[in-house]
Amino acid sequence: MTWPANSPQHDTDAQAGIEVTDDFEQFEQRNDVFSRAMWDETVQSPKTDAFFASYRMEATPRRGDGFSQRDFALRNASWLISDVISDRSAAEGRREGFQAPIAADTPIAPEAMAIDDPSAMSAEVKRIATFFGADLCGITEFDRRWLYKSRVDTRDMSAAPNDLPEGMTSVIVLGHQMEENLVATYPSALAGAATGREYSHEAAIVMQVAAYIRNLGYEAVASMNDTGLVIPYAVKAGLGEYARNQLVITPEFGPRLRFSKIFTNLPLSHDAAKPLGVRAFCDICTACADACPVKALPFGPPSDEQPNVSAIKGVKKWTSDAEKCFGFWAKLASDCAICMRVCPFNRDFTKWYHRVWLKLALSPLRKLALRMAKGHGARKKPSDWWRSP
Repeated sequence: MTWPANSPQHDTDAQAGIEVTDDFEQFEQRNDVFSRAMWDETVQSPKTDAFFASYRMEATPRRGDGFSQRDFALRNASWLISDVISDRSAAEGRREGFQAPIAADTPIAPEAMAIDDPSAMSAEVKRIATFFGADLCGITEFDRRWLYKSRVDTRDMSAAPNDLPEGMTSVIVLGHQMEENLVATYPSALAGAATGREYSHEAAIVMQVAAYIRNLGYEAVASMNDTGLVIPYAVKAGLGEYARNQLVITPEFGPRLRFSKIFTNLPLSHDAAKPLGVRAFCDICTACADACPVKALPFGPPSDEQPNVSAIKGVKKWTSDAEKCFGFWAKLASDCAICMRVCPFNRDFTKWYHRVWLKLALSPLRKLALRMAKGHGARKKPSDWWRSP
C-alpha cells in the first residue's frame, strides 16, 4: 500500500519534518537487521551467533576494560524483566515487545468510563505515565504508515499478520531516559546495561499504563520495538526531532532515550510536533558520522536512498547502513552507541550552562555552539564507573 507524499490526512508531516515520497512502502519487520541475523545468510556469521549467545553468558567475555564477566553480568541482568516478557509466548512464535506486541494481562472493563474532555484525559494519561516511571509522554494520531507491513513469526522467521484491534485512534509515546554515566562508557558491555535497564523499565511501565486504560474500558495495546516504527510517532507526538545519528533529540535528555508506545481508542487530544532546530544543527554537524568506527552513518543532506533492505523505502531522511552497524555490534558482542555518546546534545540539561548551550544550538548561533562542543563526548573508562560511589 502506498500514500501520496502530501496526503491531506497526514498534513502534519511537514511540521514534524517527515518527508514521504511517492515510492513509500510500509516496512517489513522481517527486514530489520536483527531479524535478518536470524535468517539472512548475508548478515549471519559466527560473530552474530556469538553476539546473541553473549546475552545468555554462553560466549566467553572479551578481555579488556568494559568487557569483563561482571560487565556482561550486569548488562544481561539489566535485560531480565524485558526477557521474561519477550520469552513468555516464544512457543507461539511471538517475541513480545520485539517481534510481537505485548499480550494484555488485563481484560477490558465491560463498561467504559465516559470521557467528556479528551484534553483532560490526555493530561491524566501523562500524569499516570509519570506515576509509573516514564520520563516523557506525548500523544499523536494513529498513522498506519508506520506500522510494519507484517510481523515476524520467530519459530521460522516467516512473515506473519501484523494485526491490531479495529478502531485505534491514538498512539501514546513514552520516553525512558538512559543513565548518562553508563552511556559515557560506550562502546562496552557495561554501557549495554543502560540499554537493557530501560527496556526492562519500559516493559513494566508500558504494560501498567495500558492496563490502566483497559481498566477504564478502552482498548490499549502495549508495544516496545514491535508492531511499528516508534520514531515517527515520537516526533509527531512533540517529544523531539530526528537527527543525523538516527535518534530523536529531546530538549530534556538529548538523544539518551528509549521509546515505547501504546495503541488505543481512548478519546485523547493530540500533541503537535515541535520543530526545535535540530535539523539545522545536524546540517552543519557530523560528529556522529565522524566517530562511527565502520562509517555506517551518513554525511551530507537527508536522502531517500536505501543502503540495503533494512532501510524503509520512500522516506527522505538520514539513514544508516544497518548491516555495517550490526556487524560492529557482533564484533563487540554488545551494542554500540558511540553516536549517542558523542552527540553534542548528549548533556545533562538540569545544569544551567548546558541549557544555555542548548539555546545557542537551536538558534542562528548554532555554529558557535558547534565550536563550543569540540571534544564533547569523550569516552570514560568503564572501570571508573565501577569505582564511582
